[in-house]
Amino acid sequence: MSLLLVDRDYAADGNGGVAVVRDGEALLNEVLFRLGARRGSFPFLPELGSRMERLRREKPSAWEALARQFAVEALDGLDDVAVAGAAVRLERDALMVTTRLLWQGEPLSVTVRLEG
Repeated sequence: MSLLLVDRDYAADGNGGVAVVRDGEALLNEVLFRLGARRGSFPFLPELGSRMERLRREKPSAWEALARQFAVEALDGLDDVAVAGAAVRLERDALMVTTRLLWQGEPLSVTVRLEG
């Protein structure tokens, strides 16, 4: 069980508390947090987060391979999670990074929006 994050803030449960998530929802919540947080932005946890913001500095032909590499780094240490691939597309001025995962043999995918 963990607390639900929505847009990088805790979500209310409607009863004056904070919403909680379980099992697969908790995993997806953690994955979204790790992929969306900038690596090195937490002084006491410098390895937390991803380097996805660096994609913009690279050629579009390298985006998918780098996004996969950055996802593997960011999700290192999560139990039973493997990165199966990544896709990157430009949508207006934002990069949409979709990471394909395998969790306990089940395919999952999450998309992180990286603003320009």
